[in-house]
Amino acid sequence: MEHLPLIGLLVFIVAVAMTMVGKGGGNFYVVILAMAGVPMHEAATTGQFILFAASVAAMLIFHKKKSISWPLAISVGGITALSALAGGYFSHGFSGFALKMVFAVMLLASGIVMLLPKPKPKIGNGGFGIIQLKSGNETFRINLWLALPVAVLTGLGSGMVGVSGGSFLVPLMVVACGVPMQLAVGTSSSLIAAIALMGFAGHAVHGHFNPAWALPLAAVAIVGGALGGRLALKAQPKHLKQLFAYTNWVAAGFMIFNALRS
Repeated sequence: MEHLPLIGLLVFIVAVAMTMVGKGGGNFYVVILAMAGVPMHEAATTGQFILFAASVAAMLIFHKKKSISWPLAISVGGITALSALAGGYFSHGFSGFALKMVFAVMLLASGIVMLLPKPKPKIGNGGFGIIQLKSGNETFRINLWLALPVAVLTGLGSGMVGVSGGSFLVPLMVVACGVPMQLAVGTSSSLIAAIALMGFAGHAVHGHFNPAWALPLAAVAIVGGALGGRLALKAQPKHLKQLFAYTNWVAAGFMIFNALRS
């Protein structure tokens, strides 16, 4: 508990920065808690709780400015959230070292995917499993045959290790679906809130929840998430893809170091 003020400051910084790119910050919350000596299962549970608080705050900001595609969120959100519940529940069967290494590999892979060229939106008649959505003057098509399996894997992984679902959802929407970055960030915030809630529930049933840490850090995250959402709406996302990838890789490096040291 003597490290709580410093951890709170780090959580605030992460909440602001990560909600700006639609990641929520769950990956960094887990890294911060793990390096502070919090056991991995408790760190994952607390990380999900903090992530839920920050994401709801950001989601409200994006919704007010109509920067969320609710049809897109609903089409992939339900199955992602249920997968996160399963991932959180079954995580107790894995060692802390295994969770840390899976966490690091997922972050590295999603960073690479985010730097892939964004395809041009394809307009036209879609077949079964293809939905077409509009955002302002832009129209894009979502291939559910691709989106839903990735959503399942995203939910399982994020729920199991406390990873922010945005680490996969934003690349899915931007790279695979051609969704504009700002809309992807806002939509990701709504999905992350659902994923984090289910992942937290899956972990919490095993008793890995410490309210003495989680509640004050969640309060800090709410303020940071709201501020990050406002800044994202004002920012030009020209370099957000690079920031997204680089922060993932930094977090992965810290987690690998922490896993090997323990």
